[in-house]
Amino acid sequence: MRTLHLPPLLRQHLAALRMLLVFTVLTGIAYPLVVTGIAQAAFSDQANGSLVTTKGKPVASGLLGQNFALPGKNPDDPKEELRPDPKWFQPRPSAGGYDPLASGATSLGPNNPDLVTAVKQPRIAVAAFDGVSPASVPVDAVTASGSGLDPAISPAYAYEQVNRVARTRRLSPADVKQLVADHLQGRTLGFLGQESVNVVELNHDLARLM
Repeated sequence: MRTLHLPPLLRQHLAALRMLLVFTVLTGIAYPLVVTGIAQAAFSDQANGSLVTTKGKPVASGLLGQNFALPGKNPDDPKEELRPDPKWFQPRPSAGGYDPLASGATSLGPNNPDLVTAVKQPRIAVAAFDGVSPASVPVDAVTASGSGLDPAISPAYAYEQVNRVARTRRLSPADVKQLVADHLQGRTLGFLGQESVNVVELNHDLARLM
């Protein structure tokens, strides 16, 4: 029986094709299926977007901040400045209005005098809105995050808003304060970052408290 001898160049191409098929199956099919299966089994909430649901319907994501504002006076005016709703805990400012397509921060550095000017008036407004002294307003109440989409605020800013939220909703300040305490998130791995409060999840449970 004669053995079929292929030209060296053709043999190399066939070997390369076999390797391509093998690695396509391993890395393009098997690996994604295994990773997806592990994610759904062990981290299903995170893998599906950390969705916040009401009556079984997704209404937000715990990973993305959003505005909690009063309805606009002129819905047809996209440039109308939204007014914060006193019934809700307010997030930190967003340079892009919490639009995922406009993620990003301002280009003002800490030594830029324009940043001082941009922070001064909002600090007075936040203090008046929450009924506190301007000196006690936390930094994150008047400065945006790097992405402009961060749903987290500092515990100091959350506790500052307790009395205003309780008053407008006619709830006990102690109950609202306890709700904030229940939403305190510690540092990542115990030492990375700072303690925070997810304002989206906090407001979701505030609505349920009613």
